[in-house]
Amino acid sequence: MNGRVVIVAIAIGVLCAGLVAFNFLGAFLFAGAGFMQPPPTNVEVVTAEPGPWEPGIEAVGTARAAQGADVAVEIAGVVRAINFKSNDRAKAGQLLVQIDDSVERADMTAARANSNLYAAQLKRSQALRGKGFVSQANLDTVQAQLGVAKSASERAQAIIDQKSIEAPFAGTLGIARVDVGQYVTIGTVVVTLQDLDRMKVDFTIPEQAAVALKMDQPARFGQEKANLNLNGRIIGIDPKADPGSRLVAVQAQIDNANGQIRPGQFLSVRVDLPTENNVIALPQTAVMPSLYGDYVYVAAPPDPAPPAGTEGSAGNAVAAPAPQGGPPQLVAKQVFVTIGRRDGRRVEIIKGLNPGDKVIASGQNRLQNKAPVQIIATKPDVPKPAPVTGPAQ
Repeated sequence: MNGRVVIVAIAIGVLCAGLVAFNFLGAFLFAGAGFMQPPPTNVEVVTAEPGPWEPGIEAVGTARAAQGADVAVEIAGVVRAINFKSNDRAKAGQLLVQIDDSVERADMTAARANSNLYAAQLKRSQALRGKGFVSQANLDTVQAQLGVAKSASERAQAIIDQKSIEAPFAGTLGIARVDVGQYVTIGTVVVTLQDLDRMKVDFTIPEQAAVALKMDQPARFGQEKANLNLNGRIIGIDPKADPGSRLVAVQAQIDNANGQIRPGQFLSVRVDLPTENNVIALPQTAVMPSLYGDYVYVAAPPDPAPPAGTEGSAGNAVAAPAPQGGPPQLVAKQVFVTIGRRDGRRVEIIKGLNPGDKVIASGQNRLQNKAPVQIIATKPDVPKPAPVTGPAQ
């Protein structure tokens, strides 16, 4: 019985050894003949070609009215009339609120009457002085009295003007904050006034990028980063960087005649810089990150086959020869690259690629180094956002 078990065990061991030997021999024989290779993976490629690069500075800003003020009371009194409605468009100098000024108008009438009286006395005194009937002291007294009367008249007029609250500039009015008959004190806000036809946008940029900005430089804005449909210009650059954040404050102005932007709204900002030529750029989807650095797959012919009787480099698949008369066989070669700037959809390649390289732009997650591939389409270069035409406001 024990002898039979030993014989069965030996037979099973011989069978397993034979199967292993057959597999190794088959792999060795068929690899050189191009058999037992996985089918090529269909990929799309983009050609690495030097071209123009439109650098820019991107940021997020906050919009506010180009001019805005809380119109307040300068002289205490009782509100006699409110001459606007909420959200009215006001013109510069338009009367908004009238505070009772009857006492000041009476004072002005008295002051003007005194001015007229002293003006007539001065005229008579000057005529008599020429004949020697009035002394110079009397003439000086009449002149001083006329000056005091005129000053009282001007003071009364100034108080009347202060009680007539006018719009300091053209803009959109808010909600009235006072009522007719209400007694208001100095500093009471009667309404807010905002010039919404033009907007200012405040944003910050890194101190290293501030050297590229200058006054009146064009800038583009939008509610979405992909749709910068508003033109503007830089109107202010802070001369110093914030010591805590190392950021520089910048202010721009845009036209808002259609009322698309509201004060307090966040906006995407891009300041376009001069175009640079001979820059290799790829879609961001073509670049793969790893612990060893960023890399891409390049569709290229396989390395030359090793001489007969020798093994290829460890781990490298040997590509099958191309069919007679067919397209040349390509493999995916892993190439590590050094990346630079990004513009949202493209990434600059500083080092690692040569002009004309066919970079695989889709399907990289199914590939490995030296895997056979077949190009089914060539993707056009990623289009850049078209700049908005028209003069900057």
